[in-house]
Amino acid sequence: MLSVAVRTVIMYFFMIVIMRLMGKRQIGQLQPGELVITIMISEIAAIPIDKTDEPLIEPLTAIVILAGLEIIISLISLKSIRIRQLLQGNSLVVIRNGKVDEKQMRRMRYTMDDLLEALRQNDVFNIDEVQYAITETDGSLSVLLKPEYRPLTIGDTDKKPSKDSMPFIIISDGRIIKSSFSDCGMTQKKLDNILKKKKLRAKDILLMTCDENGNINIVRQSEK
Repeated sequence: MLSVAVRTVIMYFFMIVIMRLMGKRQIGQLQPGELVITIMISEIAAIPIDKTDEPLIEPLTAIVILAGLEIIISLISLKSIRIRQLLQGNSLVVIRNGKVDEKQMRRMRYTMDDLLEALRQNDVFNIDEVQYAITETDGSLSVLLKPEYRPLTIGDTDKKPSKDSMPFIIISDGRIIKSSFSDCGMTQKKLDNILKKKKLRAKDILLMTCDENGNINIVRQSEK
């Protein structure tokens, strides 16, 4: 009995250290790879508590290896968009201006019941009120309501609702995201002209977004 108590205390503090090393995002919304690692670690952590006759070193070593693997993959993902997309997937627009994108729904094996439930969790009960709905890589749904259905703020009292547009990522970490071009009317020629006017190269840009209204936002890479 004492052995079980001691092992439980050791594993408790050991797991706290491991989770801290892996980062705070592990505790909140998990990406697919993070979820797999977390499940595996939790299963391994239970072994030495149940089987007191087996040494602690083996499960502790396995947990350290898994945690190290997650940290290495996270660092690689920061540098490579392709690896990040492979492991985490992409955010997908499932509703545009009140219309459901059935192609994206089939791609995600997302049913209308799933979509309606996710909308209700965002306090939205009518698809026609939605300007954009996006499924994030962690499975959650982000919703942007049409201007006329958004809560009124002090800044809106003297203004008429205007047509807003969601910004799409054109450049991320110095890499051009051509898959976003059609969403905001961007072309390679337009992008080249914008960069030329601002005397920038793609690799000089940390983040560049563009919406359907042609509004551009650029965040430059920090000086190294």
